[in-house]
Amino acid sequence: MSQYDEGHTVAGWTGAAVAVAGSACLAVAVVGWTPGWYLGLVLLVVAAVLTWVLHLAGWGKPAGPRPRAAWGARDASARAGHPGCFACRLAGRRGDSTGPAGA
Repeated sequence: MSQYDEGHTVAGWTGAAVAVAGSACLAVAVVGWTPGWYLGLVLLVVAAVLTWVLHLAGWGKPAGPRPRAAWGARDASARAGHPGCFACRLAGRRGDSTGPAGA
């Protein structure tokens, strides 16, 4: 396995697998299977949303490297949000100890 902490999450692998399926449908659509355009585009959107939801549920990871022992573990800090994480900010999670805005 790689010494780098990239993609070693349930969210990463699941999102990538669904995106590959969507890309395959789009590839088949190029040669004439019209429903492939719609199915492929829907699967790509599903991949993005599914990855985001799994990240927020703790099956992703915060930015930066993690120790190798933590690669397969669920991220307990996801509930509060990761500092500097765009996906967490979209969900209203600030990732700091001050709590939600206005609280």
